[in-house]
Amino acid sequence: MTRRDIGTDDCRVKVRPGRGSRPRTKIRPDYSKLPRGRVFRIDRGRYGVRISQSAAQVTAVKARELRHGSVAIGDICALNGDLSGRKDTLARIVSVDPRKTVLRRTAEEGESAGSERVIVANADLLAIVSAAARPTPRYGMIDRCLVAAYDAGMTPVLILTKTDLADPQPILDRYRDLGLRIVCSAPEREETENANKTECGGTAESVPVSAGSLREIKSLLRGHISVLVGHSGVGKSTLINALVPGAARATSAVNSVTGRGRHTSTSAVAFELPGGGTVIDTPGVRTFGLAHVDAAGLLRGFPDLAELAASCPRGCGHRPEDPGCAFDTVSEPAALGRIRSFRRLLCAAVRTQWG
Repeated sequence: MTRRDIGTDDCRVKVRPGRGSRPRTKIRPDYSKLPRGRVFRIDRGRYGVRISQSAAQVTAVKARELRHGSVAIGDICALNGDLSGRKDTLARIVSVDPRKTVLRRTAEEGESAGSERVIVANADLLAIVSAAARPTPRYGMIDRCLVAAYDAGMTPVLILTKTDLADPQPILDRYRDLGLRIVCSAPEREETENANKTECGGTAESVPVSAGSLREIKSLLRGHISVLVGHSGVGKSTLINALVPGAARATSAVNSVTGRGRHTSTSAVAFELPGGGTVIDTPGVRTFGLAHVDAAGLLRGFPDLAELAASCPRGCGHRPEDPGCAFDTVSEPAALGRIRSFRRLLCAAVRTQWG
């Protein structure tokens, strides 16, 4: 009897999935009693985790069953393995608890354009950091961060830095009707003068935050898990160094030609605040994509426009070409700026959804 080759389309052939792609048993391990910790640093596949019970810090790797799952700064995870925290020891992250909030953005450039990126998990307060000058404030970035905060279920606050270099009133006017907590941060006069002298000498340094501003920011962040988000050069790392003694985050001067900051923080890191709470420093971002947010979610990020939108005809898309849109009746400059920003985001969302 000769052996015949049977193709996979033959009815007698039963194709089974590889064993490596499915559990060998339906009985899954119980991780509920394992120690828990919060991820505070991620570096090339190594996760810094602060254990909740002992406050010890360990370096961990993802277990095999989590190889396709994402682990983000702020995640609460179950650990086993070596939890001593000694040098050259590794713990294992075997499970990640459900996230209460997820702050994410969509990549808009490069090969990964359109893909979602989780920035932080389980944070409850988003501190949007913007400079009054050097670099120039970008309202579009602030508006995008506000939308992302409301979409994630986080409370947004706005911290304005370098208010000694420019009047922050235009920014305050634009956002005064949102019920948004705004803190103006400026250095002491003597510190500003010393920094200007140093910059003229060719080695510009970051200017410390004044004692009064620092007290207000500490009070704002106390007891919260906060995330600092903003463009490069706005002063996020300088704030972290003032809030957390010993943080030693790198800082740099703004480019005098382009007016833009340089990336000094290359990865997000979470720090424990002396008075209670956690603050997370994130790398400076040039874009903050919102392709994952639908039109209704965008409008939630503009609460000052939501009441006006209720006056629009049924089915109004709030675009310039939509007849009878209530947005077209607005004449106040600050409100017009917000409407233009909303419509830009809306058009970008439509382009992304329809390719």
